[in-house]
Amino acid sequence: MKAAEALKRVAPLLDARALPMIADGLVIAIAAFLPWSTSVTAILIVLWLIAFVPTLDRNCVRREALFAGGVPILLWLLAAAGMMWADVSLTERLQGLNSFHKLLFVPLLLAQFYRSGRAQWVLVAFLASCGVLLIASLGLALLPGLPWRGKDKMLGVPVKDYILQSELFVICAFGLLGQAAAVWRARPKFALWLALAAALFISDLLYVETARTALVVTAVLLCLFGMRLFGWKGGLAACAIGALLAGAAWMTSPHLRERVSRVIDNVEAYKAGNINTPIGQRFEYWSKSLKFVEQAPVLGHGTGSVLTLFRRDATPLTPPSAITGNPHNQVLVVALELGIVGSMVLCAMWASHLALFREHTLFAWFGLVVVVQNIVACLFNSHLFDFAQGWLYVFGVGVLGGTVLRERVARARLNPDCARTRSAAAATVELDHHWYGEMPSAR
Repeated sequence: MKAAEALKRVAPLLDARALPMIADGLVIAIAAFLPWSTSVTAILIVLWLIAFVPTLDRNCVRREALFAGGVPILLWLLAAAGMMWADVSLTERLQGLNSFHKLLFVPLLLAQFYRSGRAQWVLVAFLASCGVLLIASLGLALLPGLPWRGKDKMLGVPVKDYILQSELFVICAFGLLGQAAAVWRARPKFALWLALAAALFISDLLYVETARTALVVTAVLLCLFGMRLFGWKGGLAACAIGALLAGAAWMTSPHLRERVSRVIDNVEAYKAGNINTPIGQRFEYWSKSLKFVEQAPVLGHGTGSVLTLFRRDATPLTPPSAITGNPHNQVLVVALELGIVGSMVLCAMWASHLALFREHTLFAWFGLVVVVQNIVACLFNSHLFDFAQGWLYVFGVGVLGGTVLRERVARARLNPDCARTRSAAAATVELDHHWYGEMPSAR
């Protein structure tokens, strides 16, 4: 009897009609666990793929593969072909290709959320998870007597690392600011609460644990936010306001001053010949990478060849830290393996995703934040090849991009005359975003 009852409970889950809901639920779970656990996130991604593949609509996937999902596939195909001319072992070639695999998920997620209406729950789960992370971070910083001190006993870093944490908080902060701008006229008090929450995320970045890359991303997104709302004048105003806030933070945050001052000290040490500093290592990686790119400029040295290139160039006097498989620049990593052709495809992928989120809607703003954050951070890191940051980009573009495409089609069906006679960006302003509202736009 108990077995029969259990079977009755499991049977609905085996129904193909329930698989889309299960797949959506797994994406929501992935968004919640991504800031916390690599292993749980990896398991959930596998389960999501198992649940989603039987629901695939070939026509939908084919359509997405022709737009924003097509260039990531092209980059993967180029990396797969790059295994043929790589002068390294097969194991190293396969390991190099592993870094590109996650890009194949972009068209799948675009297709899923083109049909699904649950993107808002993915965002809620991600924001709630990052909110709990923020509370834990502030707790570690404000309560030094806690017996548990978080990851590696770093101030204000409960899990993973401060770079990922800072980037997550920046994304949440500007997402909340976009929501605040969308609801300002209808619900000003709620908008103020959203702005306060955004300020808490930024405060953790400035006063608790600071990633220097996140500071650059914050400056770029602040200017972009002003331009998004009020045009170039808004961009200039946002830059001025950002400068004032940065000055105030500099005066009141010893941690921020120490982090920024260390950059200057590292640069001076590098000029004196010391490369054993974080900044010095980056300069050394970049200079050597450019030399390697000159040796094979068109198609690169092949997939999986980065570590071997640095190892072959080493001398008995080369410090171990100078031998790396990660030169801390996404464009250079791709150029090393796939040459200028690969770098052009990478930039084309970013450009296609920026174009995907060109409209003045709230979901498009969220997607733009994810893409711009990744592009700027990849100037100093290889985030597309990192686990958390890479999957954050893939799921961000897939979930939000699919939703933007879905709304675009819905708008065209509701108002075909507007869709035929006006640009998509202008027509998007007229769309009702339910409880999300819409981003104001400069006109």
